[in-house]
Amino acid sequence: MKAVLKDEQPDYVVLNGDLITGENTFRENSTTLIDEIVGPLNAAKVPFSSSHGVRLNFVFNSPRSQQTQNHDNQANITHAEEILREQKVAPLSYTRMAPSGVGGVGGPGNYWVPIYRRKTDASPALVLWFFDSRGGFSAGPNSTRLPDWVDSSVAQWIKTETHAMNAAWGSADKRGALAFVHIPPHIVTDLQNSLDSDRNPGLNADSVNGEGTVQATTIVTDFGKDDVFWDAVNKNIKNLHAVISGHDHGNEWCARDTKKDVIFCFDKHSGYGGYTGDGWGYGVRNLVFTSPDPGDGVETWIRLEAGETRARITLNKQY
Repeated sequence: MKAVLKDEQPDYVVLNGDLITGENTFRENSTTLIDEIVGPLNAAKVPFSSSHGVRLNFVFNSPRSQQTQNHDNQANITHAEEILREQKVAPLSYTRMAPSGVGGVGGPGNYWVPIYRRKTDASPALVLWFFDSRGGFSAGPNSTRLPDWVDSSVAQWIKTETHAMNAAWGSADKRGALAFVHIPPHIVTDLQNSLDSDRNPGLNADSVNGEGTVQATTIVTDFGKDDVFWDAVNKNIKNLHAVISGHDHGNEWCARDTKKDVIFCFDKHSGYGGYTGDGWGYGVRNLVFTSPDPGDGVETWIRLEAGETRARITLNKQY
């Protein structure tokens, strides 16, 4: 992170979930690990936001083979605890809690951040949306598995918030949007099956056709429960440049969902924790806005740890 911050000098950073690998930490030190994660951002004085990943909520040092059966141990750190710690130790964090009743059990990390071109502007040029896809296990001695999808309550919140934005700032026609959610929606399974290496460049080494690889797939009977959220995003958030997810560390491609006419992208596994594979490497997804006009494209590419770049595309109507 230090190398990338120094080289790229970003205006804003998004940490898109799995900040801590919960299987390999303990409850007594999990919150203090947040201090280490945000330390480089604090030092660089870069504003940032975070989304929240499933691995934070896995049980104490449980082998991967036991993660779907073990309900006797509690989560190391909840999403709410992560947010509160981040707000305490990072003055430039814009991560927030959802209003009461929004996000369901274990999903408080639903919020948005307005991005202004100039401090004097009356309305933002861009709105960053963050959604909590939950997953893992609940806290407490009687821990239970948490749903692994964005709760349906978020759908009405999106509708209410976008209406309020329009009332305060005017029509959404002149502002863009970008959305982040750690676990990708289940529609990306179909996208992966039709990738073209020229149109959809980037690493494609992680299948999203297995249990827990996308939202609402850890338990078979839950399949499709992320549809309410996904429908609300695409119906209510206008000029959405892309929806960006992490979770599947071996992927870094983008593709358009033609059913909703929205672009989905994976970001890039940055930290040394969590699983990886030969040749996957570590890096970030860069996004560059060259114009405040939401109709103009957004340049994006993967930058690897040592500085190599790949998978450069432009997110626009032609993509």
